[in-house]
Amino acid sequence: MSTTTVSKPARTAGSNDHSNRSAGRSAGMTIVVTGLLVIVALYFIVPVYWVLVAASKTSEDLFSTFGFWFAPNFALWENLTRVVTYDNGIFVRWFLNSVLYAGVGSLIATYLAAAGGYALAKYKFKGSNLIFGIILGGVLVPGTATALPLFLLFSQLGMANTYWSVLIPSLVSPFGLFLCRIYADATVDDALLEAARLDGASELRIFHTIGLNILTPALVTVFLFQLIGIWNNYFLPLVMLADSQLYPITLGLNNWLSQVDRLPEFYELTTGGVLLSTIPLVIAMVVLQRFWRGGLTEGAVK
Repeated sequence: MSTTTVSKPARTAGSNDHSNRSAGRSAGMTIVVTGLLVIVALYFIVPVYWVLVAASKTSEDLFSTFGFWFAPNFALWENLTRVVTYDNGIFVRWFLNSVLYAGVGSLIATYLAAAGGYALAKYKFKGSNLIFGIILGGVLVPGTATALPLFLLFSQLGMANTYWSVLIPSLVSPFGLFLCRIYADATVDDALLEAARLDGASELRIFHTIGLNILTPALVTVFLFQLIGIWNNYFLPLVMLADSQLYPITLGLNNWLSQVDRLPEFYELTTGGVLLSTIPLVIAMVVLQRFWRGGLTEGAVK
């Protein structure tokens, strides 16, 4: 009698747990969601796969063989060697320029966004909402609309056609500041900051030891957005730069692409260069994604 009485609630609890896990889901909905995810994955993967295949072909094979499969003559390494050695290694110079623009610009922009967002979220002062509203308005302004005014400004300052003309505009991220402000307001506990102040910590030390640790997921997001945006930026360098030695990868590859009608071998250089240009972004995504899985209270007292 007692055994039967005990076993029934156990089976009921297991049944309830199973029903809770499956609540709101059906086989049809699962198929639809999975299908959509597969389509989205293919949307991002197929272009990268095509670039890999195209970079392994000669100019003749590129137009005479099936576009989504490798040619009998696998010329990937020869094409990549030509890319990095052509014109005394100009592609390497473009690559390093992009690393400078995107790497330094993303790091500084992320730090400034974190500092500004943290300050607007945790310090109450007159006009803070107005400042945040102006910054939010900056998110709505496309970069192409500010490129020409920036060129005129840098020309008057004598800084056009220099590294600074591309690097300085990359240090500002209105979207990053907006995201950091929202994230700091939701995750950084005021009681934790007060405890640090009572322990004698300065405001800068609190920001660097507590604020930045808690904001890590948001900072990684801002950094990746800024890195990809600067790395793929084409219009601003096009307006600012005239010296090919200062070109980033985007401008340099477009310069090669414009010559394919006259010299078809530039197809090989362009496809190989595009493949090499994607490697830093893939590495950054793989390395930094683990920070999204980190806890949201890494800077808190345990």
